[in-house]
Parts: sequence; C-alpha cells; structure tokens
Amino acid sequence: MPEGDTVFRAAARLRTALAGKMLVRTDFRVPRYATLDLSGQTVEEVGSYGKHLFVRTPAVSIHTHLKMEGEWRVFAPGQRWTKPAFTARLILATAEAEAVGFALGTVEALRREQEHTVLDRLGPDLLGPNWDAAEAVRRLAAEPDRPIGLALLDQRNLAGIGNIFRSEICFIERVDPRRQVGSVPDLPALVDRAHRVLHSAAYDPPWRPYVYRRHRRPCRRCGTDLTLRLIGDGPDSERAIYFCTGCQE
Repeated sequence: MPEGDTVFRAAARLRTALAGKMLVRTDFRVPRYATLDLSGQTVEEVGSYGKHLFVRTPAVSIHTHLKMEGEWRVFAPGQRWTKPAFTARLILATAEAEAVGFALGTVEALRREQEHTVLDRLGPDLLGPNWDAAEAVRRLAAEPDRPIGLALLDQRNLAGIGNIFRSEICFIERVDPRRQVGSVPDLPALVDRAHRVLHSAAYDPPWRPYVYRRHRRPCRRCGTDLTLRLIGDGPDSERAIYFCTGCQE
C-alpha cells in the first residue's frame, strides 16, 4: 500500500502539472460522478494529508486515496498511457498535461467546505506544515494497552504511516512492535523518529529498508534472522510486521 511519502510526491507531480491551469477535460470513471464535468474550472492547488490527496478547484475538492494499488501518472496530451486504460478511474486534463489516476481506491468530489469530513478523522500529518508531535504522542498514549505496531498504523493517531514504515520506525528505535504503547521507553523519541523517517523517504527517495520484506535475512545491526509476524486482531492483523527478535526489545 502506498504510504504518506508516495502520496506526498504524487501531489507534487500533480501540482506541477495542474496548479494554476484550467481543466479542459475531466472524466470521472466511477458511477457516482459519471456525469460530473469540471472542464472550464481552474485548479487552485494540489495538496496531500497523510495518505489522502486533494485537487482543489474554486468550488470542488477532488479527494482521492490510492488504497493498495492506486497510482497517479502524468502524460503529455496524446501520449500513450503506460498502464491499462481499463484501470483508469479519473482523468484531469489541461491544455499541456493529462493526469490519470489508475486503480484509485477512493474518488470523490467534495464541496470545499466538506473537506473537513475527511481530515477530522485523521491524526497529525507527518509531512504537513503544521505537524504536531505532542498531539501525536497524546493520541498514541490514549490507548496504552495497544501494541505499538498497531497504534502506528492507525491514521487517527498520526497520518502517513503504513506497513513499511511502522516496521522501519520500530526497528530503528529498537522497539518490539508487539510491545504495548504504555511500555515504550521513549514514546516522544519514537514519534520524532517517525517524522524524520517519513521526511527522508519523501524528500530523498528511495528509502532503503532495514527490515521490510527481509524476512529470514540477517539483521543489519545484530545479524539475527529477521522475523515476520501478524499482531493484533481484526483487519489490522492482515498485514504482517517485520522485526528483529535480537535487538528490538
């Protein structure tokens, strides 16, 4: 699943292609918005918040979420697409560029004043200009008995972390992801690490993983074979977390 850094960079590409430009064609390939036509409107700005992306015109905020397989690509007018056309769910075209959202998990058109209905349920944005570390710590600490590996994945606590970076952050801080939030030795340090890791991945890609997808390979720090485990109950346990039993306590 694309994480906050991927969405942040996608927003930057769309901003370059669309911001300040008039839309000459829009094609919403989802039943609810099949008749919506925003051609003639100017894109005022493009932004991201955690894993959510917004393309804003004066009246409408186009909200998209990549989910598991979504991706935004930008093409020149008439250029052949590099992904199958049947997977395109949204096309936003200007005179100079064609932005295509493939396999998007969420596509919705909100009135600008409705954008808060998406943002209100999210914690502080790790890549946002108003990042609030203290609030992220407060939200995590509100459920002290929850495994930290699940709490980091919960977008209501802090927005932008997925399975890759929850594994990486816990490893760097030497924290066992099965450990309860209330027993993490230095929760503010772990939150600060999350902020720094996401910034590094967003501004200086690619991120070279320490543990993610390195199951049964030696830990780069202590040499112990890395472990892959499911933690918790419900949908959050469907994705396993990678960690080292030798140096994460």
